[in-house]
Amino acid sequence: MTGSGSPIVETLAVFVVVFVLQWVAGLFSLALVAGLFVLAPPLEANPWTIVTSVYAHENLSHLLSNGVALVLFGWPIARATTRLRFHLFFVTTGAIAGVSQVVLSGVVGNPTAVLGASGAVFALMGYLLAGNRLSDGLAARVQVSPVLALFVFVVLGVLITLATAAPRVALIAHFTGFLVGAMAGRAGLLEVPRRQRQFG
Repeated sequence: MTGSGSPIVETLAVFVVVFVLQWVAGLFSLALVAGLFVLAPPLEANPWTIVTSVYAHENLSHLLSNGVALVLFGWPIARATTRLRFHLFFVTTGAIAGVSQVVLSGVVGNPTAVLGASGAVFALMGYLLAGNRLSDGLAARVQVSPVLALFVFVVLGVLITLATAAPRVALIAHFTGFLVGAMAGRAGLLEVPRRQRQFG
């Protein structure tokens, strides 16, 4: 993770820059903060928030907890892939998790707004659990059908999501992020030859 090219350091820097921009926008209006950084229904009203909400945080403790989790789960993945792939994976899975939170919460009841990197962080966690050498070795020795593998990922996702349950926590985003990350990990989506790795 050392060096100026670390996608972890770059992502943490984006967290901080966006947090400062949220603070500056908050000096003018909370509505401005919401319009720029909070993913809320209807999605087409402020489509840029599909991306900006991934890097925005409600408060400093929210930012710090996601930052620590990013380092913990992202560092091994960042070392095994390229910067571009890491950043694309992070923003894409974060956006998918956020959109799923807004859309599915609307289907089951009251649509909720969302911001924060936890959906992307849960995707990194899912990728790390499903795409590591140990799980690859087990999968090579034990023939598991894709349906059974998906079932296992869903159960793990539910258990991990429930373990993080608390008021105002985006549980749908956490679950979706983990599931998407786990499926990407099984598919080896971020794997690249060692010579192409940023830190290999």
